[in-house]
Amino acid sequence: MSQFEFVTSQSYLEGFCKNAATKQVLFLDTEFVRTRTLKPKLGLLQAFDGEQVVLIDPLCDIDLSPFWALLTDPNIVKVLHSCSEDLEVFKCYCGTMPTPLFDTQIAGAFLGEGLSAGYAALVEKLLGVSLDKTEARTNWLARPLSDKQLDYAAKDVIYLEQIYQKLVPALEAKGLLQHVFDEGELMIAKRNIDKDPERMYIDIKGAWRLYPIDLAVLKTLAAWRYKEACRRDLALNFIVKEPNLITIARNRPQDLNQLKSLPGMLPQEVRYHGNAILTHVHNAMALPPEQHPARLTRLVDYPNYKKAFKQLKDAVEMAADKSGIPVEAIASKRQINQVLSWCWKLDDCDRDERIKPDLMQGWRLALLGEALFSSL
Repeated sequence: MSQFEFVTSQSYLEGFCKNAATKQVLFLDTEFVRTRTLKPKLGLLQAFDGEQVVLIDPLCDIDLSPFWALLTDPNIVKVLHSCSEDLEVFKCYCGTMPTPLFDTQIAGAFLGEGLSAGYAALVEKLLGVSLDKTEARTNWLARPLSDKQLDYAAKDVIYLEQIYQKLVPALEAKGLLQHVFDEGELMIAKRNIDKDPERMYIDIKGAWRLYPIDLAVLKTLAAWRYKEACRRDLALNFIVKEPNLITIARNRPQDLNQLKSLPGMLPQEVRYHGNAILTHVHNAMALPPEQHPARLTRLVDYPNYKKAFKQLKDAVEMAADKSGIPVEAIASKRQINQVLSWCWKLDDCDRDERIKPDLMQGWRLALLGEALFSSL
């Protein structure tokens, strides 16, 4: 069994936080549940300051503000593994995210471990320890938590410290340590951008097939669904399933009977939201044509897509050969497409409101240089 303290006491938490504030590194993890909800439900906070492991119970009557304060202490490096979802948890519960941030999955990618190396795989490869991951999908909101659950949670930060100690010298030897911190800043910047309900329709699968009048309906329904999901804290598909939004937009039902008859519509969708859906369909159809969204064009359908993608991919591969950084750490297919979308799909006003593509900022821009722009 791992050595840890299950924290339900305010005084104990404050004592740990006071001691942790004197350290240079803090190892963190979260356990949460999200099945039907839009937001994650925090079940446990794990922290290791190099001396003590604490498992903090966020469900008890305890003020977590001393712990949240540690997250933004600029003198403490926060170390997590594959922390995208953890960042969402922190944003939801305390309105901030850990910085400076070191993600061991990203660090592993710079050292050739691949983009998605799991925690257990990294522990086994670097430390020779095989972890039991059977508790990964456990119900962290249940109380009491079993000894097995708590031991599993403690190991998620105990071995994180040992991985970090292995990764940092290897990164320093290659001159890549700052790159990992830069990637942490980029992740946080992206997570800090709130979703725009009026743009939700653009990312719905199959939206590119629709005509402007259909898109007007889809845009209205997608914005309504997202706002309703936020209001009720329900996953989007528990409001209305995404494919059904497309079906409604195409058919534009005028009454409940027409809505019920649409293929794929669930009885509960019509029962709970039928009238709201019909209202939004009616309102969208009442819009003048000049207010309809323009038809969407898939990136792959642009005339020069294949040529431009290959040129960018070649530029990335040349940069990888020159720098010794693995290709996958420099740019994935998604990141290359992000650049092409930025250049082809957005106007100057849209670009002013968004973060630049990954390849057009920071260390990636410095690495690719003129090769990036000569490919466009």
